[in-house]
Amino acid sequence: MSEITLPGLVDVHTHLRVPGGEHKEDFATGTAAALAGGFTTLLAMPNTTPPLTTPQVMEEAFQQAQADTRCELGLFAGASPEQIGQLPALAPYAVGLKIYLNDTFGPLRVEDLPTLTSCFQSWPQEKIIAMHAEKQSVAIGIGLAATFNRPVHFCHISRRQEIELIDFAKRRGLPVTCEVSPHHLYLTQADAVRLGPLGDMRPLLGTQDDVDALWDHINDTIDCIATDHAPHTLEEKRAASPPPGVPGLETSLPLMLTAVQQGRLALSRLIELMSTNPRRIFNLPEQPDTRVDVDMLPYRINSNTLLTKCGWTPFDGMEVIGQVRRVQLRGEIVYEKGLSIAPPGSGQMLS
Repeated sequence: MSEITLPGLVDVHTHLRVPGGEHKEDFATGTAAALAGGFTTLLAMPNTTPPLTTPQVMEEAFQQAQADTRCELGLFAGASPEQIGQLPALAPYAVGLKIYLNDTFGPLRVEDLPTLTSCFQSWPQEKIIAMHAEKQSVAIGIGLAATFNRPVHFCHISRRQEIELIDFAKRRGLPVTCEVSPHHLYLTQADAVRLGPLGDMRPLLGTQDDVDALWDHINDTIDCIATDHAPHTLEEKRAASPPPGVPGLETSLPLMLTAVQQGRLALSRLIELMSTNPRRIFNLPEQPDTRVDVDMLPYRINSNTLLTKCGWTPFDGMEVIGQVRRVQLRGEIVYEKGLSIAPPGSGQMLS
């Protein structure tokens, strides 16, 4: 099997740094990196500077994305106690609402019950709520899903206790889904020590037991593989107080195809995790005449060849299999042999 063809992949968790962090990434460079990784649809998070919590900031970010995106792109609105009354006005621009219950990079964190209740009461029923929830916060999210009888999607689950609790909730029929990021499947606390600030992210890397638990649930409980692409410059990462986060758009697919080669999951399951399920959960449109051609040959990940603006990866030098050769989006070749052909603004916005 020297070549395979996949449908356009969907990444439901990216940080494209607009507005306020364009020196790390922007809509044009981030979507170029996405195409290089086989992703034809991205959803971008709201913890920007300023965050996507007011109609003005949301509209400006939407218009900027419309001018710069090379693939299909949707934006999350952010929940903020100070701006909670503006949630209905954000909804027309957003694919979903993101609530941060735990530490994150940026000011968005919800710690009070009135704000959480308002989110579940005022956010449109047809648009999903996604949560950054760790450890006991996962139980809060599950309780809210049950109380308000509406879907909740848990971002970047990373611990055994979290995935086992979500598995229990699913078996009880509760409307919850979850994603896992490749760095939490492949890296542990030992790698965090080895990598230093390049291995610092949120959630923090777990133990080998946590990693084993995620792999144990890869074929049932886990719904999506999401990159949590969170680029920072090397200068920022090497500073006295480095920000958390790692890039992932161009390494996610080869890491997961390597798992397929190793027999850890079937190719059909990978397609469910990276295309079918994300479209279903987030109610995203299908993309006709869209395909991703992949050379199934071994190679080493090289930071110098990445299209992401930050230009580094914690997986530099790792041998993987599966390099994207060509991407066709809605009948047009948008990426081929290391080059992003689609011009900025040729993509479509989702809302």
